[in-house]
Amino acid sequence: MIDLVAGIAPRGYGAGNHEDDVRYRIIGDHSRTAAIIIGDGVSPGNEGRGYVLRRLLRRIIRAAKLLGVEEPIMSRLMATVRDEMGPSYPELVSDFERINRIAVAEETAFNRTLAAGSRLFDDAAAATKKSGTTVLSGADAFTLHDTYGFPIDLTLEMAAEAGLSVDEQGFRSLMAEQRQRAKADAAARKQAHTDLSAYRELVDAGPTEFTGFDELSTEARILGIFVDGKRVPVVTHGDVDAERVELILDRTPFYAEAGGQIADEGTISGTGASATAKAAVTDVQKIAKTLWAHRINVESGEFVEGDTVTAAVDPKWRRGATQGHSGTHMVHAALRQVLGPTAVQAGSLNRPGYLRFDFNWQGALTDDQRSQIEEVTNQAVEADYQVNTFVTALDKAKAMGAMAMFGENYPDQVRVVEIGGPFSLELCGAPTCTIRHRSAPSPSSANPRSARVCAGSRPTSGWSPSAIWPRNAR
Repeated sequence: MIDLVAGIAPRGYGAGNHEDDVRYRIIGDHSRTAAIIIGDGVSPGNEGRGYVLRRLLRRIIRAAKLLGVEEPIMSRLMATVRDEMGPSYPELVSDFERINRIAVAEETAFNRTLAAGSRLFDDAAAATKKSGTTVLSGADAFTLHDTYGFPIDLTLEMAAEAGLSVDEQGFRSLMAEQRQRAKADAAARKQAHTDLSAYRELVDAGPTEFTGFDELSTEARILGIFVDGKRVPVVTHGDVDAERVELILDRTPFYAEAGGQIADEGTISGTGASATAKAAVTDVQKIAKTLWAHRINVESGEFVEGDTVTAAVDPKWRRGATQGHSGTHMVHAALRQVLGPTAVQAGSLNRPGYLRFDFNWQGALTDDQRSQIEEVTNQAVEADYQVNTFVTALDKAKAMGAMAMFGENYPDQVRVVEIGGPFSLELCGAPTCTIRHRSAPSPSSANPRSARVCAGSRPTSGWSPSAIWPRNAR
């Protein structure tokens, strides 16, 4: 690796320049790590593993620039990693096309922003020195990160080269404020439960029993009633505005939003002396991954903690949502059959009449690929494949070839969804159904990193034409 770079850079390794030698070692170490991470299914992103990968790749690019390498180098680095480490890591050979494509795409993207970001840094550094201080402000460091994607360690490195330090505390404060804003926005959108203290007793008592795989109506007991996150003993029609009430039940057939499938809708009704109580369920979210919180509108009567109720999912709603979910499995299988195993799921959304499937893919799809995806999907739908589900050991499921989402933590016993025998086999925890409706995906993608499939379905007239467009399109 060092020999490769030394053959391109104007300054060689071991020539007495300590900073240059460190840059050579950064390129070698980070290139190996990045290739293995990409081989594990990770793509550059702004969070989690994706952000770690992006930092590694951008440090490689920056180190090469500082060594005087102006030409693209990432493809040759990835090829060298493959040749040197392929015998020990065979996926570096078998998945090289995808690894190289992702690394080169990140190099191209970062080179476009590096020049603009470097100009901003130079202006900020000059202004800092002119003001008589040697500390680059946290605000400048945050702008470099937020606007140009500069990791803080890259800014620290550039500042040191300019004889400056960085107000890291100010930078981290601004980052914390940004994360808080993002969390608040997410809470507002998803009605998330960030404060678990009010629910702690119920969380500690044990998980909600989900019965929705076997039935759509379940008799249950109210374990807790919450209004605006505060526990109350009773809630009565007319006392509280819509969608401020949550019921916690010991058992429920309602699917809580997860895995791309939105929550079920339906009703919760009183029994016996409380038979007049009725509520519409508008959303179901998990608390601490174990407790189902049913957000409701109380339409009549009153609900009292400890009462027995009947929780009933709207069958048409469930049918529509499961059509979409089964559809995403079929689209995923078609994509992998046409594009190969590197077409990995990156996200999904399923609701009645609509499905969305995001998948990692570098570059534009060809007309022939789009046509094949459409053909394979339609053939699978027309075949009217049987959908089977079963629970088995995780190791056994993987040995059978069941697809698993990268980064997901699975229990020892997992639920497997099988569509059409070998056509589709995936680990999945959401309800599914057989689809007997036509789909017509017509994919097109210009986004260099991922694409999105969207489709509509109608129980009586089948699926409307689908489309695939860049994931970030609006």
